[in-house]
Amino acid sequence: MTEREHEHVRVAVIGSGFGGLGAAVRLRREGVTDFVVLERAGAVGGTWRDNSYPGCACDVPSHLYSFSFAPNPNWPRTFSGQERIREYLEHVADVFRLRAHIRLNSEVHEVRWDSERLWWEVDTASGTLTADVVVSATGPLSDPKTPDVPGIGTFPGKVFHSARWDHGYDLRGKRVAMIGTGASAIQIVPAIQRDVAHLTLFQRTPPWVMPRADRAITRAERWLHRQLPFTTQARRGLLWGIRELQVQAFTKRPDELGVVEQLAKRNMYRAIKDPALRAKLTPDYRIGCKRILLSNTYYPALAQPNVDVVASGLREIRGGTLVAADGSEAEVDAIVFGTGFHVTDMPIAQRVIGVDGVSLAESWKGGMAALRGATAAGFPNFMTVIGPNTGLGNSSMILMIEAQLNYLADYLRQLHVLGGRAALTPRPSAVAGWNNRVQDRMRRTVWNTGGCTSWYLDENGRNTTVWPGTTTEFRQATRHVDVGEYEVLRPPAAAPRASAAAGPAEQDSTEKEVSAA
Repeated sequence: MTEREHEHVRVAVIGSGFGGLGAAVRLRREGVTDFVVLERAGAVGGTWRDNSYPGCACDVPSHLYSFSFAPNPNWPRTFSGQERIREYLEHVADVFRLRAHIRLNSEVHEVRWDSERLWWEVDTASGTLTADVVVSATGPLSDPKTPDVPGIGTFPGKVFHSARWDHGYDLRGKRVAMIGTGASAIQIVPAIQRDVAHLTLFQRTPPWVMPRADRAITRAERWLHRQLPFTTQARRGLLWGIRELQVQAFTKRPDELGVVEQLAKRNMYRAIKDPALRAKLTPDYRIGCKRILLSNTYYPALAQPNVDVVASGLREIRGGTLVAADGSEAEVDAIVFGTGFHVTDMPIAQRVIGVDGVSLAESWKGGMAALRGATAAGFPNFMTVIGPNTGLGNSSMILMIEAQLNYLADYLRQLHVLGGRAALTPRPSAVAGWNNRVQDRMRRTVWNTGGCTSWYLDENGRNTTVWPGTTTEFRQATRHVDVGEYEVLRPPAAAPRASAAAGPAEQDSTEKEVSAA
């Protein structure tokens, strides 16, 4: 038993990555200070804390991959590395005075709805508490997905996932197998290629790879951004605008992406001279169907004599021998899985128990679906940041997160307007209507028509991850809560009231505005 066992808060936020910290900042700026951020690890940062593999960096420009309310004039490169992004998130936690709200080493074991009291019972590694509203900001890239390869238990060497990199294991001079060719793999391969004795890349599907326009941001540029903050905003706006203009090709006119394919092929041909290797590395699907990857070093690394590309997935492991689906074999000392994450089957969904004892995972058994990417039927006062169909294929997820934070802020205002103890639960018809419109728009997008199998699709072949429009459209759709899309719940007359259930207007108004230093 802990001293916090019977604590009640207005809002409980799960996760301290971009989504969780962004939610915390927005809550404070709305005057809500009665909240906690529950983090399972010993530090903030989310995926940018967990993914510390060699070469880890963002494929979205730095000035766009940061909060609009916390611009950073000191980004050292146009595309930032993992350490810089993690430092930025730590800075946000400090500048916006979030530390007092953050509970580290507090993994959430279960979140259960109490229909009598209209609150959530939250069981964590550091104790239990109750909350009027729960915001799940665990993100889709938080739980690694490692395939259950036959014979994996017989492998005598080292095995780890890219998101759980073992920095205590020295790869130098080792024979290493890289499983997968996603965004992590194309950064890891060139980062370790020079140090390992031999690298075998198991490639089930080749990615489209475009040049990475990365460079150091000059001291003069950084000085200008510090002295004239509007120049940082202008830079961000330009980066955003370019990507907004590109959306039409992805969502309505995929055939126009053929020109981009030619640019990607030229990028490959410059480094890969061997016709047989070129054939292995040339995708047979429309560019954009899978996420377009950016690298100037991936192809040159694959052309080196100590690298082999196996154009087949891993079938089984026999001791220290890896056997591909095409029958080829490789003797290795270490295996690195770059096989992605549980995106369409997020583990947190198994731990959220809503109305009538139904888990979110059970509710989503036929496919994830949430009203405006945020709220699910049967789960009152529960909101997901980066929920179903909020992902992007060509821009910054921070834009989508901030749009959802607008929705969260108005959601809390609506609860305050209702007065007393109340909960909002989305009507199944509203969720179905929203989801049907999204899926109807999805039919002509490159993600559905491009001829590939990607992590955007669930086991039923439905695209439940990507937003089929511009960030502007999504921001407009989430600007306000339409109470007509919700049912208002009230507790039975005998249910107790929680003293901590005050609305935003009853919170400390001095917390409404906190600006970045």
